[in-house]
Amino acid sequence: MTTHANELAVDVRGLRKQYGDVTAVDGIDLGIRRGEVFGLLGPNGAGKSTTVEILQGNRDRDAGEVSVLGSDPAKGTRAWRSRVGIVWQDESAPAELTVAETVRHFARYYPRPRDPEEVIGLVGLRAKKDSRIKALSGGQRRRLDVALGVIGGPELLLLDEPTTGFDPAARRQFWDLIRKLSDEGTTILLTTHYLEEAEALADRLAVISRGRVVAEDEPAALRERYGTGATVEWTEPDGAPRAEHTDTPTRTVAELMRRFDGEIPGLQVTRPTLEDVYLRLTGQEDAR
Repeated sequence: MTTHANELAVDVRGLRKQYGDVTAVDGIDLGIRRGEVFGLLGPNGAGKSTTVEILQGNRDRDAGEVSVLGSDPAKGTRAWRSRVGIVWQDESAPAELTVAETVRHFARYYPRPRDPEEVIGLVGLRAKKDSRIKALSGGQRRRLDVALGVIGGPELLLLDEPTTGFDPAARRQFWDLIRKLSDEGTTILLTTHYLEEAEALADRLAVISRGRVVAEDEPAALRERYGTGATVEWTEPDGAPRAEHTDTPTRTVAELMRRFDGEIPGLQVTRPTLEDVYLRLTGQEDAR
């Protein structure tokens, strides 16, 4: 499908960034459609955070063309910045203020902020709204960072490892928040090391390795294109477990049905997961 430039919230062509002799971003192209959730995956040092910093206007690029909400972030005005929310990996809130004081204070920076009480509830901090930030747990502070990222009602939300330190329940609550924002029309760029999170939230994914995009598509399409074969597992009549990796799992199951003349004990057919594909694309298959 051809996507016109006015349908893109983020349009990046040939983005490059060098730190001395190290090439952090090496000619990245990205097109993020308005209203979609786009996941950016890659190992530490792959160039994800540098890319996000350039999109937000916090870091200069060495080469390439970048348009974010129709403007070059390197020349972003205050009005443009109010349309972009961001959640960094590092905490940004003052330790002495309470949760409610902090969210209300940050709301004043924006022309049309969301209701602070609503945002505090959305990130699961209603019971802690009168607690000082220094008294919060690491996961609770991370929730506050998310609150500060969305308080301005951004058109584009940049999330750099947003659920680091979240327990499983808090992570699922965050997922609900992202889906709500997406349903409201917010464009979201998410970097994460949690493959389950990426698959649950992202409409499309780009995998970055050594500063380059090595694959980009919908999660299911990435599994289909880059996953290799399937593993068929069963139990032999003597109780011994067996497993076979094959590119033709249906044929393998058919052969087993003839052997067992009916039900096949312990039969399981496992296809490559998004994690399998990610490790293959980033050259980390031996890391499992």
